[in-house]
Amino acid sequence: MGEESSVSCLRNSRPPVTDYVPSIWADTFSTSSFKEQEQQKYEEAIEELKKEARCILLTAAASPRKQMILIDTLERLGLAYHFETEIEHILQQINQQTLQDYDLFTTTLGFRLLRQHRHHVSCSVFDKFLDQDAKFKESLLLSSDTESVLSLYDAAHVRFRHENLLKEAAVSTKQYLRGIEAELLDSSLKEKVNRALKHPLHRDVPIFYARFFISIYEKDLSGNELLLKLAKLNFNFLQNLYKEELFQLTVWWNKFDLKSKLTYARDRLVEAYLWGVAYHYEPQYYNVRIGLVKGIQITGIMDDTYDNYATLNEAQIFTQTLDRWNANEVDGLPDYMKIVYDFILSIYEDYKCSASKHEKGFSVPYFKEAVQELSSAYNQELEWVTERNMPSFIEYARNSEITSSLYMMFAGIIPGLKSLTPETIDWVKNEPLITVSTAMIGRYMDDIGSQHRESKGGKVLTAVDCYMKQYNVSKEETLSKFGELVEDAWEDLNKEWVETTSFLPTEIAVQFLNYARMCDACYNSNDGDGYTDPAIFKSNVVALFLNPLLI
Repeated sequence: MGEESSVSCLRNSRPPVTDYVPSIWADTFSTSSFKEQEQQKYEEAIEELKKEARCILLTAAASPRKQMILIDTLERLGLAYHFETEIEHILQQINQQTLQDYDLFTTTLGFRLLRQHRHHVSCSVFDKFLDQDAKFKESLLLSSDTESVLSLYDAAHVRFRHENLLKEAAVSTKQYLRGIEAELLDSSLKEKVNRALKHPLHRDVPIFYARFFISIYEKDLSGNELLLKLAKLNFNFLQNLYKEELFQLTVWWNKFDLKSKLTYARDRLVEAYLWGVAYHYEPQYYNVRIGLVKGIQITGIMDDTYDNYATLNEAQIFTQTLDRWNANEVDGLPDYMKIVYDFILSIYEDYKCSASKHEKGFSVPYFKEAVQELSSAYNQELEWVTERNMPSFIEYARNSEITSSLYMMFAGIIPGLKSLTPETIDWVKNEPLITVSTAMIGRYMDDIGSQHRESKGGKVLTAVDCYMKQYNVSKEETLSKFGELVEDAWEDLNKEWVETTSFLPTEIAVQFLNYARMCDACYNSNDGDGYTDPAIFKSNVVALFLNPLLI
């Protein structure tokens, strides 16, 4: 009887509630200042400069090296989407034989660009730089300039699993760059090295990096003034769009007033929108950004409901209610869960309208399944934690692939993806390697960055505890292992990014790559996460949404 009473007590006990800081943005985006005439002027100026930039790109045809540097510059400035056709044509002309004729900087640059554009290219392009043991020559770093070493470091991060040559290069170049960083006199190069050490270029969020690089390029005396002006105009044009979208989302979000009704949940609309911009910053992907924000809001509210407030008994009733998906069957829910349920159904209705409008009605059942699957996974996690009955690490990993929220977020953006078909959904439901590796990057980085918060001062068991118990290792060893698992997953993602070109359009594949990139930005600080702690992304929000560039 005593044991039954104890179990009942556990199942009806609320978890230790974390008091999250309120949104730091208050009414910042609650009014619209969108100026149609200003946008039109930006657009006209951009179109004129694009013509000149296209000429620059094409007239460099006599020098593949110059073309590669131009492509790299356009991408870093956030302009590459304007020149997709031209860039793809140029890269198709650059092959492995061409790269083998160049110096270290150019070879590594071409290798990275080709892989980032989903082209097959072998590590054999580096043969001329290797010693008799098939390793990079020891003298290579000492005899190369910093830009070349940085280029090798960048190229090492597009490696596949078992490409040990590049894995070793990533370690040796990182050590070298760390060693000389303080000695660099060129402040622009120093800033580039500093950022690359924290966020390797391939793993950096494109629009975050573009804003950073524009300020770097502005100081470059050898830079192209036309490209700089085009980048600034383009950035301000995008910023105006983003502010208007944030205004629309703020009006939508405020009508629910969840911050006063569900005080245990995080109020993070602006941070959710930042994820939308990270997924697809280009102007034509409005529906992807809006859909992703709504998907993240479902995820955030559900996560905090299960993790930060619900008893296990309440959670199981809520999960069962979502499984039935009937708006009339909410009588058994506590009042706060009725609010959550109504919120989810409201977004579901919005989703149905959007899917129908964009001829993606076939995705509606999948959206519902994604919500239900996420609910079930959160419930399972709560059951393990509440009953202090941690599963094997393999079981945890299987469940956490779902709680990474990758599939929920993918479902949310489907109406905004023109090339997505019912077959794409079937393919994703089979959990191919690209989705699994991407989800686990998010999960392990979350576990590393949020372990202290999620353990609630040691009162709640986490994935770290699960791994420590099963393998009898320390917390430090566990976090180190999670870091290794993140690297393994990145290598798998890189390979799948290239290997899936025959059937997976880039506008779809890039969602997985950008999810992983945003996780790198979100959790790389190792002392929290950018969604929970608004201070982490504050500078990004200010730079991207509030401060225009002087032209």
